[in-house]
Amino acid sequence: MDARALIATLLTLIPWASAFPGIRAGLEGYSPGHLTLLRFLVASIVLVVYALVVRMPLPERKDWPAIFGLSLLGIFLYHTALNYGEVTVASGPAALLIACGPVFTALFSSRFAKERISPWGWLGIAIAFTGVALIALGQEGRLEFAPGALLILLAALSTSIYFVFQRPLLRKYNPLHFTAYTIWAGTLPMLIFLPGFWQELHTAKASATLSVIYLGVFPGALAYLTWTYALSRAPASQVTSFLYVNPVIAAAIAYFWLGEVPTSLTIIGGAIALAGVVVVNTLGKVSTAQRHPLKQA
Repeated sequence: MDARALIATLLTLIPWASAFPGIRAGLEGYSPGHLTLLRFLVASIVLVVYALVVRMPLPERKDWPAIFGLSLLGIFLYHTALNYGEVTVASGPAALLIACGPVFTALFSSRFAKERISPWGWLGIAIAFTGVALIALGQEGRLEFAPGALLILLAALSTSIYFVFQRPLLRKYNPLHFTAYTIWAGTLPMLIFLPGFWQELHTAKASATLSVIYLGVFPGALAYLTWTYALSRAPASQVTSFLYVNPVIAAAIAYFWLGEVPTSLTIIGGAIALAGVVVVNTLGKVSTAQRHPLKQA
């Protein structure tokens, strides 16, 4: 992973880690569907402003079905399933289930994108997943999976498909432009949540609305821009391995923002997760031949 891809990945992690408490804050005033719609309306508006400033061209018409299909999975389905799942699933099990995403991504990358992950890479993934499991246990003291757990697992699966199968299009389109295309396309099916939306927007607490606006601007528009840029320059399995760091960052944010003191198990799990990410990105590299084409994007 080159320096630009690494910086873009790191710039993504903090906003995405903060999204989990942001979603919980937003759910205090909005239903899951309305929260999803408002968040991505805000993200879409931010990207419209960006598109007007840079005079962004539209994608070729023949690529519209692929872009819409990926957006349906990675934007609409992922965020809708995650928000509805978080209504009943505690943060510990949710973190563990979302951590399945990098595992799915590695499997899909190995099978469909021909990214050759070494045995050390798979070991690093296993180590990182173990660390996240300890973090999940440290947050709740136990793991009890509510019915919404299947929705969160579906979210992890859908976003991994989005990460892997967008890569051919990233060879063709500027990654920043591609981000705008997918967020716009992913926002369109969210319009099914319009009934009752304006009334809820009017009655919701200001703190909940501000939380959702934050979700749209930072974890939504800006973090997706940096993440897609990173994916255009490095293998998906390596980039997504950094998502195991998210629970560590989320625990730190919760400490400073909400005063939640992490348990010793959470700290140990965080150290193990970080060690796994280091193994993936030092000893688990894909072959050089697989990396060069995407660095030219």
